[in-house]
Amino acid sequence: MKFAELRFDSTLQAAIDKMGYAEATPIQAQAMPLVLEKKDVSGLAQTGTGKTAAFVLPLMERILRSRPLPETATEEEKELAAARGFADWRSQNFILVLVPTRELAEQVYENVVKYGEFAGLRGVSIYGGTGYDKQKEAIQQGVEFVVATPGRLIDLYKEHHVDLKQVRAIVFDEADRMFDMGFKDDMKYILQRVPRERQFLVFSATLNFDVLNTAYQFGAEPIEINISKDQAKAENVKDEIYHVGQDEKPMHLLSMVKKHNPKQLIVFSNFKMNVEKIAAFLTSNGFPAMAISSLLSQAQRNRVIEQFKSENDHNIMVATDVAARGLDIKGVDMVINYELPQDAESYVHRIGRTGRAGTEGKALSLVSDRDVDSLKRIEDYLKHKVEMAWFDEADLIKDFKPFPRDSYGRRDGPREGGRFEGRGEGGPGREGPRREGGGGRGPRRDGDRGPRREGPRRDGPGRDGDRGRGPRREGEGGEHRRADNRGPRPEGQQGQPGREGGRGPRREGGGPREGDNRGPRREGGPRDGNRGPRREGDNRGPRREGGNREGQPQHRNGQSRPHLHAKNRSGAPKTAKQQSVGQKVSGFFKKLFGGGSTSAGPKKNS
Repeated sequence: MKFAELRFDSTLQAAIDKMGYAEATPIQAQAMPLVLEKKDVSGLAQTGTGKTAAFVLPLMERILRSRPLPETATEEEKELAAARGFADWRSQNFILVLVPTRELAEQVYENVVKYGEFAGLRGVSIYGGTGYDKQKEAIQQGVEFVVATPGRLIDLYKEHHVDLKQVRAIVFDEADRMFDMGFKDDMKYILQRVPRERQFLVFSATLNFDVLNTAYQFGAEPIEINISKDQAKAENVKDEIYHVGQDEKPMHLLSMVKKHNPKQLIVFSNFKMNVEKIAAFLTSNGFPAMAISSLLSQAQRNRVIEQFKSENDHNIMVATDVAARGLDIKGVDMVINYELPQDAESYVHRIGRTGRAGTEGKALSLVSDRDVDSLKRIEDYLKHKVEMAWFDEADLIKDFKPFPRDSYGRRDGPREGGRFEGRGEGGPGREGPRREGGGGRGPRRDGDRGPRREGPRRDGPGRDGDRGRGPRREGEGGEHRRADNRGPRPEGQQGQPGREGGRGPRREGGGPREGDNRGPRREGGPRDGNRGPRREGDNRGPRREGGNREGQPQHRNGQSRPHLHAKNRSGAPKTAKQQSVGQKVSGFFKKLFGGGSTSAGPKKNS
């Protein structure tokens, strides 16, 4: 079918001619007439077959036919307006296109701009990772197409910047991918808020029954179009596999690039932490490469894609599956899978980046022992064996700069599920090696203890950190060890455990310890210097009861503090119950040594 047969509006046909479109692809030829007839459509087609134009162009035609007709309109124009136009189209109405990734949103938006160039149709792309202001401003000015990822659209809806009641048609592009990425609940949230009287279009490269069930649940009755019943991938893509060892992948990757010398190449890896290393490896060996993954900001990802599309020496892009869906980059003539993807559908989407728009493409995959399970799933999905290939010894590059080491000193990348190659790898999803005998806890932090010392645990319960320090000393029991590690205390030693520089044993009779320069205790009384009876020659005044001596300030700064401890707050003397223990003991010694009198005069020496 030729585009001219569809009788598009003259302004739309002018944009189609400028793009160089003449013959419609199979999905376009089957889907566009149904969309123009206001039918719900479910289109299943291989990647790179023109699905975006299959829904954008007929929806633009419907909008253009909804505009008021001039008085000079022909009968054909009136007939087409009645058959194709939206009923009661208003300026605030719009078409909603939902996509799974930011890159696909930007790509669909670019097609909207190109197709609507002469018709005056406007669009806006809404996705996360960028500011809200430009997106809000574009919506307020009015657009006919809103291309959005579900998360950012819901945010703007909750802030009352997007009115989902104004949606006249809703499109799910790469719908199966949206379900795989966990957008099912978001899709239902949006469908619950758009009018039931809207056109429903869903396009995908692989069949997903959840998508159709969701469509039926919300009142859609799509006509199913499947142009890929007998084949899962495009016929013009030749794919081959190379069975190699895991440590041989870097050498074979370089050999592939040198032998085939592609104009534009995409290298796919399953792991985002491996993308930068592959790009650095290629660049260091004379093949400039760029890396793109979710680790980059949206602005950085846009720059990488724009640089890859332009003609320069950076014609190699290393990517995760973030670039496998929806990116329409013309001129990609080769795809290399550094690792096979976990699911077969991702394999189809990866190799679909090449061989687009009828051109020939080549897809090569490096298969090690880690990729065997993935290969089986892919071949079951394709319903045939993938052709094997190999390199002659002379074609292999053996002199090259080594693959970059990771942060653990290994050259190899992570295993499937996030595990690294090497001794004692961690459990699934944990990065870094286990400690030897440590159970997959990742690398030690700075300051962690070294390996455990050999030797049995001490008998008895030990504290944290006591592991492996040998048996306890005899008699040590559960007491604290001495801080100076000088062995157990001598028999009979008392005092506080663990005090640094512990004192020696007490003398017989309760005398001072060794090194104690205080005087001996009086028989039955406190040491000199405590509040006992006065020494000879003490001419100081009498003590106040419970206070300091007369004329002696209690504090070092020379200021005396009110004797609140002698009286309660009301000013009345304290009762016996209110007196402190020190006061009671002091009173006891006064009575014992004849100091019971509290008169102000000086005491006589006995």
